[in-house]
Amino acid sequence: MSLKTVRAHFDGKQIHLDEPCQLEPDTPLLIVVLQDLSHDDEHEDWLRISQSALESAYGSNEPTYSLDAIKEPNPDYEGK
Repeated sequence: MSLKTVRAHFDGKQIHLDEPCQLEPDTPLLIVVLQDLSHDDEHEDWLRISQSALESAYGSNEPTYSLDAIKEPNPDYEGK
């Protein structure tokens, strides 16, 4: 069985697909209801996930590299 994600919305009476999708009669569907989050809540969630991923990627004993360690500077980098 292959899975496909299709965006949809509920208008209060019916579920409407937001993009074209060919479905055969009796096709089994799995519906995941997304919690209604404000933009700020979603942004905070992404920041938390990103921070967690960075923390797991770098250990507590990581060396600190100085700018002298750069062998070939990126000419497009503006020093931000």
